[in-house]
Amino acid sequence: MSRRPRWQPLADSEHRLETNLGAWFAGERVVYRGYDLFSELADARWMELLLLGITGRRFSDAQVTLFERLWSLSVSYPDPRLWNNRICALAGSARSTAALAAAGATAVTEARIYGGQANFGAIRFITALSRAVNAGSDLRGSVETTLRAQRHIPGYGRPLVAVDERIAPVLNMARSLGCADGEHLNLALQVDTLLREGRWRLAMNVTGLAAALSADQGLNAQEYQMLASLAFSAGFIPCYADSAGRPEGTFFPFSCGRIHYTGPSPRDWD
Repeated sequence: MSRRPRWQPLADSEHRLETNLGAWFAGERVVYRGYDLFSELADARWMELLLLGITGRRFSDAQVTLFERLWSLSVSYPDPRLWNNRICALAGSARSTAALAAAGATAVTEARIYGGQANFGAIRFITALSRAVNAGSDLRGSVETTLRAQRHIPGYGRPLVAVDERIAPVLNMARSLGCADGEHLNLALQVDTLLREGRWRLAMNVTGLAAALSADQGLNAQEYQMLASLAFSAGFIPCYADSAGRPEGTFFPFSCGRIHYTGPSPRDWD
């Protein structure tokens, strides 16, 4: 049997688009993941639409509230000193547009230590650990294997301070919604106890907590990463608004006299 040419998928896709996401019928209606947006989804919350668009699944009201409040309580900090918020604040001070500011801030949110890549690593760790434990592996042994291989546990430890002030309010919120009794969360709390009481002295951070809660709602790693890509927006867009309302160029200015230059001396070109 002849092999299919490598370029065949491109040829098959020429002049046509295949998607099950939905479609806009000009002047008539909008279909969103098989639902009529104007009738069946007219009362849907924005987070509910986002979850449906990413996963193709409907979530309960409590689950939608959980994801909304995860964003609000864990990453919506309007502090212009934070790395991604600083992009928005600088753009506002430079009189750029809000859209460009948000795009830049969203891009740098993919940071490895405490951004999008950390989220991805945390949910991959807790779901892989769950599969291993369910298959009969020892919890402590699995955690130690990860530590030897990676020298850290995604979702545990914090680069600036040891205590994560977000853990208690997020846990209380999840419990109030009835979303705090899942397998992944229980496992994450066991890992937290193990790392705290062992020689590592590491504690779970909100990235590990949010990943476990999200896994318990049925999100896989890719879905979770896509969902979390906009999570910081309620923190960095206000930083743009604040900076744009102040005199131009006044966000963290740095005078030339404060620069300690050690390079070649100025040259005389005459």
